[in-house]
Amino acid sequence: MSFFSAFSFDATERNARTVASRMQLLKTRLPDWVQDWLEVIIPGTQILLILFAAWLLQRVLRRIVRRASSHYQVPDELVVPMNGLIRWIIVASAALLVLERMGVSATVLWTAFTGFATVGAVAFFAAWSVLSNLFCALLIFTVRPFKIGDYIEVLDTAEKPGAKGRVVDINLLYTTLEDHGAAAGQVAWLQIPNALVFQRVVRRFQGVPPPPAPQLTAAAEAGAAANASAAAPAPVTPSPFNTP
Repeated sequence: MSFFSAFSFDATERNARTVASRMQLLKTRLPDWVQDWLEVIIPGTQILLILFAAWLLQRVLRRIVRRASSHYQVPDELVVPMNGLIRWIIVASAALLVLERMGVSATVLWTAFTGFATVGAVAFFAAWSVLSNLFCALLIFTVRPFKIGDYIEVLDTAEKPGAKGRVVDINLLYTTLEDHGAAAGQVAWLQIPNALVFQRVVRRFQGVPPPPAPQLTAAAEAGAAANASAAAPAPVTPSPFNTP
């Protein structure tokens, strides 16, 4: 053992002895009925302090999230789950500390924590598609590749046409488009998973996109081909009289 480690160990031991002696002195000055309830009063006070600190921390974090959401214009659909996540994390941490103050063994708490963590990891991988949509919704709200009211087109590649329409809603799972290619007099909506938006090419239009080209039926295509062949000039057969 080095000199510094021995010195720190001695200092820690002296501090512990000082605290213990002060506690004994405090106990001797307290009334007898208070000394009988010290085993209840001290843990109870510690539990109350833990609960008060958890409540105060939750209020501070919720205020920070509210100010950040108003500054960056984050919608309520994303703020509510964030507040819920913060609340449950603080509640779980406070519950573990309270159980420890009540005499529950740290080994039992660690075993329970690892069991819950294992179940959470399995649930995370089982619901990966849903969680990926939630994460992509967070990216859409923060990066803002498009917003409600924009006309976009989600393409597989830049050459092939894709889902085109006006963005009418963005929630935690889907981006909803008002279909631009719907038939006249009909209104249709396209629900595109948020994760798919970040896996495809997104074309954003400045204003209203051009209307889709009308699709010809088989009879119309045959008629157009016949008209084109009739309008084409007849081939000239070479002969000795029309050679140049």
